[in-house]
Amino acid sequence: MLKVVIDATPIDPKPSGVGFYVFNLICALNSLQTAEKFQLGIVYQPGLKNWLKRDFSFPDYLKPYSENYFLPLPVRISDLLLNLQFKPGLSYFEQYLGEPDILHGTNYSVYPCNQSLKVMNIYDLTFVRYPNYINSVVKTYTTKIKRCLQWTDLVLTISESSKRDIVEYLQVEPEKVYVTPLASRYNDDYLFNTDNDFLEKQANYDFSKPYLLFVSTIEPRKNIHGIITAFNWLKEKYKIEHQLVLVGKKGWNYEPIFKAIENSPWKNEIHHLDYLSDELVALFYTKADVFVYPSHYEGFGLPVLEAMTLGVPVVTSNASSIPEVTGDAAILIEPNDYTQLAEAILQVISDSQLRQDLITKGRERAKLFSWERTAKQTLNAYRSLI
Repeated sequence: MLKVVIDATPIDPKPSGVGFYVFNLICALNSLQTAEKFQLGIVYQPGLKNWLKRDFSFPDYLKPYSENYFLPLPVRISDLLLNLQFKPGLSYFEQYLGEPDILHGTNYSVYPCNQSLKVMNIYDLTFVRYPNYINSVVKTYTTKIKRCLQWTDLVLTISESSKRDIVEYLQVEPEKVYVTPLASRYNDDYLFNTDNDFLEKQANYDFSKPYLLFVSTIEPRKNIHGIITAFNWLKEKYKIEHQLVLVGKKGWNYEPIFKAIENSPWKNEIHHLDYLSDELVALFYTKADVFVYPSHYEGFGLPVLEAMTLGVPVVTSNASSIPEVTGDAAILIEPNDYTQLAEAILQVISDSQLRQDLITKGRERAKLFSWERTAKQTLNAYRSLI
């Protein structure tokens, strides 16, 4: 029976980004084990602080899985060994991985095991294509990835756009790159049986005024400055009654974004909300008039899919992977043209028929994506190596 061990280290109690993908993939694969006749294990590395304290306990949120392996080496140290090209030292730790047929590294690296086939996730190449959009830690990814590619048997990525980048910029053979798209954390009736009045009280937000919505990390790559500029233009030229709501944790180099908010004549109508529960994020999606996402570059563009799933009309970027996600179910704009963005928003809030068409198309498009599908495609990728 095929045995797969997946690196679950990126998962945390409030997963986002890579952690969100790994959590959902493991859950979906776990439910397929019997039907698909394979064995799933997970491996976890401690944080540096816990490692220094010799705390080698497994996190509670990963304990439900039956095949758990603890690798007693923090990521920071293993990354250092990778960059120092110290493969023999890393290979020593293979004994802690449960002797899988396939070891799946989920965060831009994979251990150089001698006895297992190696699969590595590369989600996007922001750090290669747009180094001005990333922090100093991510800038070290190129060296690490190129080192790992020397022993990687298969690369997984999340869009055809990312695959093209991996082939072009890392010179990986196309047949060695397998695309497994993401899926939403929601289904189309996610809040159907929820007490929305209770949720609205929790949100502590006045939903009586219409609003435009953005959901993601607050950082330059997401082009939030473009949203604010378009919002100011719509307020000044068309006197729209809408608020602007930005939901997401502060990421890297967010200070200029908040300066742009502070300098807006309508700063009192721009609201930033930090990390929210899944239920509250869904509530903000469902009550928005438009979801606005003019990102410069995405490996996939998951917030766009979430918005379509929950029935929100979407105005988003025509760049990178996003058109793969939306098909014809959203209005696509050039991310560097704030007037084009503003005019698209105005179209949606002014034309009820267009709004309804986008909602209907978005819901239908979103049905093409599911975590079960992602898990099955991932299994197909594993089996292509055997």
